Amino acid sequence: MTETDTDPESTDADSDATTATDGDTDTEPDALLVSSLEPSTGKTGITLALARLAAAEGDSVGYMKPKGTRLQSNVGKTLDEDPLLARELLELEAEMHDLEPVVYSPTFIEEALRGREEPAELRERIRDAYGTLAADRDRMFVEGGGRYTLGGIVDLADADIADIIDARVLLVASYDVPGDVDDILAAARTFGDRLDGIVFNDVSDAAYDRLETDVIPFLEAHEIPVHGVLPSERELSGVTVGELADELGGSMLVEAGRDAYVERFTVGAMGADSALRRFRRTKDAAVITGGDRAEIHTAALEAPGVRCLILTGGHRPSGAILGQASKKGVPILAVQTDTLATVERAEDIVRSGRTRDAATVDRMQQLLSDHAAVDSILG
Repeated sequence: MTETDTDPESTDADSDATTATDGDTDTEPDALLVSSLEPSTGKTGITLALARLAAAEGDSVGYMKPKGTRLQSNVGKTLDEDPLLARELLELEAEMHDLEPVVYSPTFIEEALRGREEPAELRERIRDAYGTLAADRDRMFVEGGGRYTLGGIVDLADADIADIIDARVLLVASYDVPGDVDDILAAARTFGDRLDGIVFNDVSDAAYDRLETDVIPFLEAHEIPVHGVLPSERELSGVTVGELADELGGSMLVEAGRDAYVERFTVGAMGADSALRRFRRTKDAAVITGGDRAEIHTAALEAPGVRCLILTGGHRPSGAILGQASKKGVPILAVQTDTLATVERAEDIVRSGRTRDAATVDRMQQLLSDHAAVDSILG
């Protein structure tokens, strides 16, 4: 038998080294990636609200949006508003190139399709930025793209991002009809074991009962946890006429009713009789039409669900129309752009919801606290 010398001090040192290594591993922050089935589901508000709730519990939190998507120019020179808001609300001293390492602009997509963007280099850029932001943090809150599939052309869909940073995934979904469950199941298969659960947001009263009695039990039977159902709130899902005027750069010809909320648009491009029938079926809508279409203006002012008129082409309506609108408390907004361009811009504004600010995130924090299992989400 050969004797083996044992150095007690060496053994202790090795043990300490092992302990230190284990300790380093334990200091890795918990990473939660908030993804969504489609754009404008409240993902930014939920991400920042969760971060603030965690911070209120004493955790040191960080934020990242690997793919910048809310841009105002094709080449992506305008900074995404979401990381800027996160930096302000979470009091982060972080550089924009780390908060948003990939600017996912139309120009970037074109270059990627031509093979001029290297996926491996992009993944490394995200990994390095995440490492910088996550240093000394207890938790990292990472915001996905507009929809969970965005970024697939360079292997940077949300599921890929989750793998890069080793994150759990919270999926934000809307719900209107039972067929929406197909999209949820497809996303669940994509994320696999990384999917930590779902939060339904902006759920109307009409859809709530079906969601609670049928959809949630079905999902949970398929091992897809539902962490919360947040009710629809006008202040979060629509914009006021005044906010719309500011965003469109229009002039208010009739000021009365500027605080009314607009949630949808309808275009007045038909005859007066057809327009009136259509307008009477809508609710909380803005009618967009040419400033010289007096018969459409009159029809819109007779419909109870019309909240404002947006007149295009720089035309000013007659004094009779302005007087009727003022009497009924329906604001009129005039813009210089044509109808098509105005519709596209207005729809983008409403899809994005009201301007993101601290008050919006405060309200989302309250909704999560009241209607979601925040402890389960944070883990």
